Amino acid sequence: MRRLFWLGVGLAVGALVARQVSKVVHAYSPAGLAQTARNSAAGLVDSVQDFTGRARQWVTDFVADVREGMAEREAEIREAFLNGQALTDLDLFDGDGFDRGPVDWDPVDRDPFDGADRRTPR
Repeated sequence: MRRLFWLGVGLAVGALVARQVSKVVHAYSPAGLAQTARNSAAGLVDSVQDFTGRARQWVTDFVADVREGMAEREAEIREAFLNGQALTDLDLFDGDGFDRGPVDWDPVDRDPFDGADRRTPR
């Protein structure tokens, strides 16, 4: 009886090992490698399509936000113009560090990197 038990255990273990070995052999066969490459390529294509879809949506949202801001600013300027205000009276500085007013220096006369006055003395 013990011999039959161990014979059955040996047959079961042998069948499991043979099955695993056949899976590995198939994975490294030309057909298995082609299937792995095909699955990887399909996954890569799906990832690229997902990325481009998200990137396209981000760009679309960004452009919409910029257009909305432009429309708001244009409405402010149009309203000021209709009220007879000069552009110099408008608040062109939003407080974010960027002065949107007219540039007060001529790039030919000054070096923008060090701020030195390059005009010739008179």
